[in-house]
Amino acid sequence: MLLAPGIAFAQDRTMEKPQPPKQPGVIVIAHRGASGERPEHTLLSYGLAIEQGADFIEPDLVPTKDGVLVARHENNIADTTDVASHPEFADRKTTKTIDGETLTGWFTEDFTLAELKTLRAKERLPQVRPGNTKYDGQAQIPTFDEVIALAKKASKQTGRTIGVYPETKHPTYFASIGLPTDQRLVDKLKAAGWDRADAPVFIQSFEVNNLKKLKGMTHVRLIQLMAKDGGPADKAAPSYAAMSTPEGLKAVAQYAYGIGPERSQILPASGTPTSLVADAHAAGLKVHPWTFRAENFFLSPQFRAGAPLEHGRIAEEITFFLKLGVDGFFTDFPYIGVQARNAFLAAPAK
Repeated sequence: MLLAPGIAFAQDRTMEKPQPPKQPGVIVIAHRGASGERPEHTLLSYGLAIEQGADFIEPDLVPTKDGVLVARHENNIADTTDVASHPEFADRKTTKTIDGETLTGWFTEDFTLAELKTLRAKERLPQVRPGNTKYDGQAQIPTFDEVIALAKKASKQTGRTIGVYPETKHPTYFASIGLPTDQRLVDKLKAAGWDRADAPVFIQSFEVNNLKKLKGMTHVRLIQLMAKDGGPADKAAPSYAAMSTPEGLKAVAQYAYGIGPERSQILPASGTPTSLVADAHAAGLKVHPWTFRAENFFLSPQFRAGAPLEHGRIAEEITFFLKLGVDGFFTDFPYIGVQARNAFLAAPAK
């Protein structure tokens, strides 16, 4: 799993530089579960991720019409469920503008939980992950309660703590239509006994103001998500680039425990790492980059090999980021992430 001494790119010799001390607390976050092998945000996906050794399972949360938090990457469920094949819901198809983007489909906020439970999940990327399609139709949309129950049950069965890493999706939008999610999320965590700084929970958001609000509502650790382009939908900062500067990170540290940057903010296509990890640590922030996927199509350019959809050198890419000092990482393939993390931590220090 470790990089061989000879693997260095002609245009990038950064791997040969002295590496920072290893941190034993590096966590593996199952991105939407083991979504590289099962349809995302299903108990099938979360359960497999737990079996593969993930430390945290990640549910993106959106509300139903009756205010129940469910796990979907987006509130538009056209691509992740069989809703289009349900004639009784044909009239629910609509077009909405969410965070400045115009979308057509079916949206969770237009369905009650009971109605959503009649649907079945399917693979979101069938052309990229055709093997996952054999699980289409086998799972329902899970509620956040069901995700918490799964994590707690698995923790008892395995003897290791399985955490949850929920993301609040489009909080400003949902508040604007009368379905705010922050209090609902906090209430569920408190009911689970998770309102402590050391609870096995991180709450993440691409927006800023809801994280600031959450800081006054819960003791759970908060993660500011960031992307290479654009900025928070609530316009609370000019851009993610501005938030990623040393001064911007100091401001983030006033309300967040850490950041979740896009991988390319740390390792651009140029192959030369940025100072983001060091800058974040200097501000007192942990760093959990997203998302490590095995297909060459998604890998950083330096780690691609073969046809676009073949699996490339994901373990090497993860190891490279571990050498840069990240404190955890999101991956669609938890078993690879766990193996790479464990091999890295077990290797003799140089």
